[in-house]
Amino acid sequence: MLAHVAHHVVQRGHNRQVVFAGEDDYRRYLEDIQEFSSAFDVRVYAYCLMTNHVHLLLGPGDDVASMGRLMKAVAARATRDRNRLERRTGTLWEGRYKSSPVQSDSHLLACCRYIELNPVRARMVPDPGDYPWSSYRQRLGRESGTWIDLDPCYVELGANDAERRERYRSFVEQGVPEKELALLRDALQRGQLTGDRRFVDEVENILGRRIESRGRGRPAARTDRGK
Repeated sequence: MLAHVAHHVVQRGHNRQVVFAGEDDYRRYLEDIQEFSSAFDVRVYAYCLMTNHVHLLLGPGDDVASMGRLMKAVAARATRDRNRLERRTGTLWEGRYKSSPVQSDSHLLACCRYIELNPVRARMVPDPGDYPWSSYRQRLGRESGTWIDLDPCYVELGANDAERRERYRSFVEQGVPEKELALLRDALQRGQLTGDRRFVDEVENILGRRIESRGRGRPAARTDRGK
């Protein structure tokens, strides 16, 4: 984990079991994310809660361990709630979440799109705006009480909220190119970096060792900023 760097995080149910059995489960998890992200000073740039796993784009602050504490606290509370409701014992989640540091340029915006299009790729909904358990509707102002953090790439899409929302909506409608999809999935699976050579060099300088990365150059995506 790296301080002040966004991380694409995935945590799955134990043996891929269902972790969100009903609407209350989804709501409680999001409430917990809000509570603990504030308590541990972790930014939440994007999320998508699927039936048996979660995708999050998180940005820890000065304390590099804060993201791990957040994930542990949220997982523990969800497990405790489920065990109490079902009068059972045991774990709800896989032992360890997976994460990939993401470069803070177009890779970050691409990762948001990847996360928020999960239910479309899973054929659960035809449009990301139809899915209530991702950050997409918050980002486009379709829900009251918006609480996600706006990443720098999103903010740069326009001079005001309306401009940003329209350009991001257009960006998402393009879908995720196959190369970009493979890059993001592979980086997460291997725990590698998602970014270009400059990003890799910067991280190697911070860590003092060589590391692997996924991808060279920017994702093949267009944001139509000039329009």
